[in-house]
Amino acid sequence: MSNTQDLLFEIGTEELPPKSLKRMRDALQAAIDSLLDECHLAHGNSKSFATPRRLAVLVHDVPLKQPDRDVTRRGPALATAFDDDGKPTKPAEGFARSCGVTVDELDRLETDKGAWLVYNASETGKSAAEIIPGIIEKALRAIPVARRMRWGDSDIEFVRPAHWIVLLLGDTPLPAKLLGLTADRYTRGHRFHHNEPIAIDTPANYAELLQSRGHVMADMEQRHDSIRTQVIEAGVALDGTAQIDPDLLDEVTALVEWPVAITGNFEARFLEVPAEALVSSMQDHQKFFPVTGPDGQLMPNFITIANIASQDPEQVKAGNERVIRPRLEDAAFFWAQDRKQSLASRTEQLDSMTFQKQLGSLGDKQRRVAALAGHIATTLGFDAAQAERAAALCKCDLVTSMVFEFPELQGIMGRYYAQHDGEDDAVAMALDEQYQPRHAGDELPASPIGQALAIAERLDTLVGIFAIGQPPSGDKDPFALRRAALGVMRIVIEQQLDIDLRELIDQAASHFPADVNAGAITDALFAFMMERLRSWYLDAGYETPVFDAVLARQPSRPLDFDSRMQAVRAFRALPESASLAAANKRIRNILRKAETAVPSQYQQELLIEPAEQALAGAITTQAEAVQPLFARREYTPALSLLAGLQAPVDSFFDDVMVMADDAALRDNRLALLNTLSALFLQVADISLLQS
Repeated sequence: MSNTQDLLFEIGTEELPPKSLKRMRDALQAAIDSLLDECHLAHGNSKSFATPRRLAVLVHDVPLKQPDRDVTRRGPALATAFDDDGKPTKPAEGFARSCGVTVDELDRLETDKGAWLVYNASETGKSAAEIIPGIIEKALRAIPVARRMRWGDSDIEFVRPAHWIVLLLGDTPLPAKLLGLTADRYTRGHRFHHNEPIAIDTPANYAELLQSRGHVMADMEQRHDSIRTQVIEAGVALDGTAQIDPDLLDEVTALVEWPVAITGNFEARFLEVPAEALVSSMQDHQKFFPVTGPDGQLMPNFITIANIASQDPEQVKAGNERVIRPRLEDAAFFWAQDRKQSLASRTEQLDSMTFQKQLGSLGDKQRRVAALAGHIATTLGFDAAQAERAAALCKCDLVTSMVFEFPELQGIMGRYYAQHDGEDDAVAMALDEQYQPRHAGDELPASPIGQALAIAERLDTLVGIFAIGQPPSGDKDPFALRRAALGVMRIVIEQQLDIDLRELIDQAASHFPADVNAGAITDALFAFMMERLRSWYLDAGYETPVFDAVLARQPSRPLDFDSRMQAVRAFRALPESASLAAANKRIRNILRKAETAVPSQYQQELLIEPAEQALAGAITTQAEAVQPLFARREYTPALSLLAGLQAPVDSFFDDVMVMADDAALRDNRLALLNTLSALFLQVADISLLQS
């Protein structure tokens, strides 16, 4: 008989939350793997499964028994284990009692660090069948669930009511009671295709038996790929292209056990409504995949995934068409009604809508954003009047019927309504672009007015929420300030906007009422935004010392910060960088310990050693070469030139005594080093590059 067997655990439930299904599946697998390892049951690879009605984990090659092992427990030090008469103290007796022996039966451990009482024993390994039920119980508790449910009259809790448990080690069911259920070998098939028990003979046959007999595709990745393939093929059959949103595909995968693609139609007249509203109705509300034609325009078709292979698919199609029609009718009605009133006429409604209790209404926010957007546009040479007009309309679509029903369309509908009202195209586009980037990796606003508005809108929120003392804390960020801060930084850097962040924060603060005291948060908000920038650079592959070296100089223009980052990363890759970083660190330490004020300039006539004369000459030559580069913020070639100082710097420290007895020579050499350090500090504190 083999010393290992495959392990299968499955829990069958009522419908699990689809957006959490993959996370729960992965957590269950990770917990079982980890707990098996903790129990010294070294095992093979594991595989997890998940459908709307089940979570399962298959683990290969699980040992049938723990290995025997030697156990050593260290107790109290000998100095405290016995009193002056050599009798055991209470700590010694307590330790012995916890080990199930007497003090006399304990051993001594002596090392160069001291001596202790120890308990040595050989522990016989337990059988896996005895251990695994407890492992499964702990793993179930480890599944991340926002809120657990109770059912029936018991106090048992889980994410959803449980109906069956499978627990097999090899071909043997393990005796266990979990969540009030007795484990066995019987899973359940599809609710409609095979609503009957299916006996699992061995763990390895689990997925194949469920699929062939139970009409259940238990492998989530297989189901995902099957749905994607079917949707693509259905789109091609309609002479179009299915639009597959990744998040929607993941959600639909978690909603079905036996996916079958079905196409449907809707009336072409609905295509007069903006495509985004129709797509929102289909994707967000009905979980349908929209279809576009060869011209990229929306077609009057959709693709849905049924959880059943119907004998009459036309009935399923007709049912889905009946469901989507009222949603499209609503969108068409809102589109017609909203256009009867201009965006500008809705401004007064914003004054009755609270943005934040201490920060006033949406109308107040819109007016602050307008003032800030105009300032940003002026600073960057954009059209300030257009920026102010876009900002004056930026929240008006929030009070339209369409956005009230479909909140995800805010900004998008603002653009459509502004175009209908005859607003300038740049103004209309900015109403949409103000929300970009909406998520990580999203597109940035492309138009100048959109960029100014997007920055102003986010900065107003950041300054206001910081001013009322509600910055993000831990995982809590109800106003999405981390995303807003990174959005500002990405727009400024990636769109090459040369603007001062500190000045912008102060400008945003100036538009708040005096009682908010927004002017006091500049340093805190600037530091917060720099930390978001740190995460962004680290994610992009930059190293922490590079960021810290630039941050030490506190550049307040993000575009300038980025230029320095690129330069310092390139400098760090040079062979001379390590030596120069070490030298700069040494210089910083020397200057910090100087007992007298260091002269602002060194005197040429006091340079008596050849090495210090050579260094001074090299500094002068390189300073003349790099100053024009610094003025143009061409930091990369500047640092490349400064790398040429390595040889004279190394020679200086090898041949010159900096802290000479002669005070004049000592101060002059400190001034020379200070000049060298200041040259590098025009870019970054490269002393921080030394690991």
